Amino acid sequence: MKTWFQVSLVIATTISSTTAEKFELTRDLSKSQKCNGMYSKDSWGGSIDPFILTIFDKEAIEGDEDPIVSFVIFEWSDESMLGRYAAPDAPEKELICYQENVDIGLCNSTQIGQFILSANTTSRSRNPMITHSVHIKDPQPINYDVKRTGFYCVWTYGFSDFDYSATVEFRNAYGELPAAQIAKLPFYGGLTIVYAVIGVFWAFLYVQNRHDILPVQNYITAIVIFLIVEQLMTWGFYDYQNRHGLNAIAKVLMVIVAILNAGRNSFSFFLLLIVCMGYGVVKPSLGKTMVTVRFLAIAHFAFGVIYGVASLSVTPENTGPLILLVIMPLAGTLTAFYIWTLNSLNLTMKDLLERKQSVKALMYKKLWWCIIGSIMIIFGFFFLNSFTFASRKNPDFVPNHWQTRWFLLDGWLNIVYLVDIAYVAYLWRPTANNRRFAMSDEIAQDDEGFEIASFGGSLDEEDGGSPREHTPNGVNGALSPVPPKPINDYVRDRRSLDGETIFAVGEDGDKWSDDEDSPRNSEERAGLTRKTD
Repeated sequence: MKTWFQVSLVIATTISSTTAEKFELTRDLSKSQKCNGMYSKDSWGGSIDPFILTIFDKEAIEGDEDPIVSFVIFEWSDESMLGRYAAPDAPEKELICYQENVDIGLCNSTQIGQFILSANTTSRSRNPMITHSVHIKDPQPINYDVKRTGFYCVWTYGFSDFDYSATVEFRNAYGELPAAQIAKLPFYGGLTIVYAVIGVFWAFLYVQNRHDILPVQNYITAIVIFLIVEQLMTWGFYDYQNRHGLNAIAKVLMVIVAILNAGRNSFSFFLLLIVCMGYGVVKPSLGKTMVTVRFLAIAHFAFGVIYGVASLSVTPENTGPLILLVIMPLAGTLTAFYIWTLNSLNLTMKDLLERKQSVKALMYKKLWWCIIGSIMIIFGFFFLNSFTFASRKNPDFVPNHWQTRWFLLDGWLNIVYLVDIAYVAYLWRPTANNRRFAMSDEIAQDDEGFEIASFGGSLDEEDGGSPREHTPNGVNGALSPVPPKPINDYVRDRRSLDGETIFAVGEDGDKWSDDEDSPRNSEERAGLTRKTD
């Protein structure tokens, strides 16, 4: 009897903890008991007192027959007080009060049909334990007030050989959301605020440098806006469900959130891939490759939507081999993104190092470390989750993890994603001279510093003049065998390309104008370009 009871509770904890807050109870073993987490009113607040309400369906029974259903409610920490041993050497506990158990003193005649509780249960248990013998001819609603946070179980047993049905509702004080998911409400609300703050800073830099924006920064702008909307819709879905329950509108919102989530994944992989290809910084255009990347992102989005809808409409116990038709295409596009992204990043870094573009290579090296760090964290959490869920068949697994399991399954991935997108936005943030940095090549020098070959020479050729080279001190002069002069102090004060501002090649004061004080018209330049007789 005890073994059967433990198996039943394993089924109850693994099924009920992932479904809605109203459950059907029947004579079937897999549906005869339900367990769920419950919060006290002090934990999350609310307008009502939390309760567990069980209502048995009244059956029309002819004759004098009076079927009985055994019923008990308890908190998981008090599970050991359920049942008694008939003898000190008995292998299992006796759980139901039959006449033979009355004869040996485990219960009394008024308790026939009830569950057997340990002696002094009222004083020893952390939470109240109630048991009833429910008469199906005239069942009465059974209400259980929840005073403390815990994992509560409702178990029924057909004492009489008769089919029955009942509905149990786990109602928390804060609203309709399951207790295992209520933490998602402030979590996604906080993520929405964080993304909004990132969006404000990005918008400030974007407007400030709006005349010097790279194409890749427009994509980052789009994904930041998309993330704000997606997180806001996710928070709105949980808030609506908490207020109104999982009705038709909530199910529509759930589908919309699944579609937005698929869009976020596709857009993120697309952005990461074109960034690793050097779009906007190393290459001004990707040509036909951009079309291929877009098609891959669209395919990944379509397969992601199909997978999301399937996961919402098909329960785990009803899945079969056909589910592979949904999973395999999504896994294929995901694998293509992974391989293509890492290969493109390696090729971009190799190309920059071969051309001695150390500043740009350093930026992509930081991105490489960001990706590697994220992969290590993901694998670390994967192994941690594997060890954690390896004991999921243990009856104590869900009762001990129901409050934090949502974070292990979903929450930490959102935090890793937030850190990654924030870091990429920081590296590719709009600054002054973005285009000059992106379309310039760093020229190696024997002395300190390096040379930025800008479009100045080509512009001079269009004006009819001869091309001029930029010397390390920023002077446009003709070629000369004379070694370059030391860099002036005003150039030394410029921010280094190896510093925080990656795209800022020059300060606002470095303007190529025809003013008398500019380097172009300085006496030094005149001396360097003076013709000798």
